[in-house]
Amino acid sequence: MSSIISSEVSPEVAERADDLRASRLYARRARVDRMFAVLLAVQYVAGIIGAFTVSPYAWEGKTHAIHMHVWIAVIGGAGIAILPILMAIFRPGTVLTRHVIAASQMLSSALLIHLTGGRIETHFHVFGSLAFLAFYLDWQVLITATVIVAADHFLRGIFWPESVYGVANPEWWRFLEHAGWVAFEDVFLIWSCVLGKREIESSALREAQIEQLSEQEQLKTAALQMALAEMQAAS
Repeated sequence: MSSIISSEVSPEVAERADDLRASRLYARRARVDRMFAVLLAVQYVAGIIGAFTVSPYAWEGKTHAIHMHVWIAVIGGAGIAILPILMAIFRPGTVLTRHVIAASQMLSSALLIHLTGGRIETHFHVFGSLAFLAFYLDWQVLITATVIVAADHFLRGIFWPESVYGVANPEWWRFLEHAGWVAFEDVFLIWSCVLGKREIESSALREAQIEQLSEQEQLKTAALQMALAEMQAAS
């Protein structure tokens, strides 16, 4: 049960407040799931377009050619997007769905960074994605996303540094710099998630208390009406 619900509140109000909190969080997270389903689909199309337009310049000078990056965008992008989109449609609002979406969104960022040859501007997609993930009001989702980003930069920095940093021989600790900036943003996003959940919990508790007072007033009114009716019948 939520920590915002005080021990001074009656068990009925506490249970109702907890139900309201859970239903509101579920509805919010289901909406965010649907938002990411659309976003992932848009990013998939954008990745394919980028593979045909930006990638040849970023990777092959001024020669336009359909090369492996097109296949990476089409096949790899589909592999990244299909599962979270299906889960957002058929299992919205669940813990597993939002963690899968968080991982897939970070992999989408990694794919876009790769397709642009590690352009620094594309790295900002990671920070925007983290901000969107904060809409879930679940700080653990941000941890999942951060781990995926750090692992991606570390592994690609070793095996294919040009695809993530745009240079062939970056410093081995380069991924720590990127992960550090992500962690810096996480501090503020996690705090915003905590505050957002507290606001929902407080609102749910107030609504539950109002509902109880309304029910009590209705009972009092009904009892008064019955008493008046008995008095009129007796007179």
